[in-house]
Amino acid sequence: MVCPQEWVPEGVPCASDWAALKVVGPLDFVLTGILATLLRPLADAHIPVFALSTYDTDYLLVREPQLEAARAVLLAHGHEFL
Repeated sequence: MVCPQEWVPEGVPCASDWAALKVVGPLDFVLTGILATLLRPLADAHIPVFALSTYDTDYLLVREPQLEAARAVLLAHGHEFL
């Protein structure tokens, strides 16, 4: 289950301190390789990612301490942030 950290009941184990990067959408289902172009540079930089896809866009969840490093890697590979 994915939810805001503050919604997790006391005593329930969870992986905390994640930050979300949203891919600007909507994305058409015929598009291929979008996640691969985002995930490959992060994997090469040893930045763990949890990818979450919805009906019209994707989200990359990275641990908060690695957020700036993830942004830098993606910028270096030609991705932009709004």
